[in-house]
Amino acid sequence: MNIEQKLQEMDDRIAIRDLIDRYAICADTRDAQGQMAIFTEDTNFEVYYDPKSDTPSEVYSGRQSLFPVFDNLNTFLATMHFNGQSTLTMEGDKATGITYCRAHHLNVEDGVQKIMIAGIRYYDTMVKLDGVWLFSERKLKVAWIENIQA
Repeated sequence: MNIEQKLQEMDDRIAIRDLIDRYAICADTRDAQGQMAIFTEDTNFEVYYDPKSDTPSEVYSGRQSLFPVFDNLNTFLATMHFNGQSTLTMEGDKATGITYCRAHHLNVEDGVQKIMIAGIRYYDTMVKLDGVWLFSERKLKVAWIENIQA
């Protein structure tokens, strides 16, 4: 790999990390349209509430199908997603990776604050289209959920 290729790979890795972080920022700012825009038109999005299962709990095909998923965050008073460690394997204009996340969801029920915290792993496939990295597949696997009264 020559220096130009190494620099391009570094630039791509930074862009992919920005993509991962933009997903969380859009979620926390309730920007469903912005969140949808970082997926390919023919994206596949799967949710697994049982991370040991090979069968997803929910499947969404295509960018437009994602709106109700992201809009559902409006049912919470506030959310805060913290992205942690991640792995990334790159092959030209395609990349795969795993990202860990702790997602905090705040609600008030009967005057009492309640927080749901989820440990999540995202299994991603990303593609570079017209110079921009997008998710072409995202598998959200819930490792655990904790409900606490604040």
